[in-house]
Amino acid sequence: MPRVLGYTRVSTEEQAKEGLSLAFQQRKIKEFCHLRELKLVKILEDPGHSGKDTKRPALQELLARVPDPDIHGVVVYKLDRLSRSTRDLLEMVDDVFQKNKAEFYSVTEQVDTTTALGKFFLTIIGALAQMERDLISERTKAGMEETRRQGTYLGGLPLGFKRTKRGELVSDPREVLIVARIHSLRASGHTLRSIAATLEAEGYPTKNGGHWHPQTVKLILQRQK
Repeated sequence: MPRVLGYTRVSTEEQAKEGLSLAFQQRKIKEFCHLRELKLVKILEDPGHSGKDTKRPALQELLARVPDPDIHGVVVYKLDRLSRSTRDLLEMVDDVFQKNKAEFYSVTEQVDTTTALGKFFLTIIGALAQMERDLISERTKAGMEETRRQGTYLGGLPLGFKRTKRGELVSDPREVLIVARIHSLRASGHTLRSIAATLEAEGYPTKNGGHWHPQTVKLILQRQK
């Protein structure tokens, strides 16, 4: 049975938010490991730490333990628990986890680096996490401190995101699949018009329930760069 480490994190502000507590993340990780037949060795915790950088005690312990040949993977509840920076996230996966043949699993986004598709989704979801951070930064720079505190996003909602009942902007796993499909088609050499036609034929919905157009596809691709 593969032996894995779990990792949880909450920032000081997030500790009061429903669904983000350490106990909640621990429970979900344990359930995931049970279903996937993974041996959970230990869950490392970083209470009261932001995900903006990697200078966190438990995260550093995690990275130090991954090279141990008895550790076969790492499980998190959500990608942004590990990092809110796309660059840091992908560097950890590429330079630490994969380098030491340790798989990476995210419960919420259903990322599984044991598959090629899972690795591809990780890249796309990581980009969405970075985009979410950038959107928050834009609101702050515009002086919307109250809006930022409430977690409400003003303006058109990008494909790949949804609002919670509290008005918070979070990634939408179903729409992430559509974003991944668009990038996959583009990487295969499809034109914008061809991608739009394919999405229509395969029955993928647009954000507003309308038809797919080349310009719509172009905007989505530009947002994820």
